[in-house]
Amino acid sequence: MPVLKLKKEIQQIEVGQILKVTATDVGTKKDFPSWADRTRNEILEMREEDDKIIWFVKRNK
Repeated sequence: MPVLKLKKEIQQIEVGQILKVTATDVGTKKDFPSWADRTRNEILEMREEDDKIIWFVKRNK
């Protein structure tokens, strides 16, 4: 589900903008980079804060 939500949200922003995503699913550590590679979007940063994983994703296309 997190990748589907990311896909939907990234389409709501303009090319070149950055989306901040907060996730609790550790599967995103594998899934988000794979998705970014496939879609040619860019993971700028991933950090962990307590039980949350914070992602900054740049829309490239």
